[in-house]
Amino acid sequence: MATDPKKYSLNHTMLRVKDPQRSIKYYELLGMKQVNKIENPDAKFDLYFLAYDNPKSLSAGQHWTARQGILELTHNYGTEKDDSFKVANGNSDPGKGFGHICISVDAIQAACQRIEDAGYKFQKKLTDGRMRHIAFALDPDGYWVEIIAFNPVDKTEDVKETDPATYKFNHSMIRVKDHEKSLKFYQDIMGMSLIRTSENESNGFNLYFLAYLGDEAVPKESANGVNPTAEREGLLELTWNYGTEKDANFKYHNGNDEPQGFGHICIAVDDIDAACKRFEEKGVNWKKKLTDGRMKNIAFVLDPDGYWIEVIQNEKMKRTSNW
Repeated sequence: MATDPKKYSLNHTMLRVKDPQRSIKYYELLGMKQVNKIENPDAKFDLYFLAYDNPKSLSAGQHWTARQGILELTHNYGTEKDDSFKVANGNSDPGKGFGHICISVDAIQAACQRIEDAGYKFQKKLTDGRMRHIAFALDPDGYWVEIIAFNPVDKTEDVKETDPATYKFNHSMIRVKDHEKSLKFYQDIMGMSLIRTSENESNGFNLYFLAYLGDEAVPKESANGVNPTAEREGLLELTWNYGTEKDANFKYHNGNDEPQGFGHICIAVDDIDAACKRFEEKGVNWKKKLTDGRMKNIAFVLDPDGYWIEVIQNEKMKRTSNW
């Protein structure tokens, strides 16, 4: 029994939503499709899994556990009827921690116009501020959805059409207190590779982009220098604000304590028993071991900031569960 971190993948990011039908409509506008649904009527919640599943998509037709770039929406029954219910989007205290998910598009100007024409709001439009190559749309629950381009922004200014079938779920962003601890954890323990660093000294923060590359070498800068990793799916962006690591009392919100919103990221592995044994040997903090509770096919590891990382079996590599 062995496990190879080169075969791991960042399978999904989970967000709690108030009204699943309203959320699914929004993400379908962004080109995603429902690829799985897990109903849990006894526990009064359902899980909806959305991904890019078009012929042009990176993991079209794959079993949901064999994909990267899935968005899991968790709906607790009845929230859609509760006028007082709202999620924490992760960008304001006391729930600050998770930042956003990111979709990369073909023609960013046309894509943003299409979202606006559908009646959705923006946290930041392309024309706002100094950064004219990114926008932040708001989903129905107020989660931030970053919009970036995999084609050079200056080449698409006059393009009026956009093809959502080409879009990609590029990354999910979480804020971290100590970048050195987090980078060591995600590289040495979770097996990811650091593929891009963006230093923003004038604004006091750095961004670190990690991915599972398999046997691929760390990529060079692409022709699209603004977003050189925009053609990928399944990235994790760590945001480090200078100085937080020196404040003993500082901590980010993990999304699972109140107020709730973001739930977890999920890693799919080649052999879940062997992978969990490896994590145990590396001294991880567990939220849930495989042997805990009723669900023996999932585990949850805690990262240095207390964010939850679900661990599941890639069913394409080893059949273990009928889901």
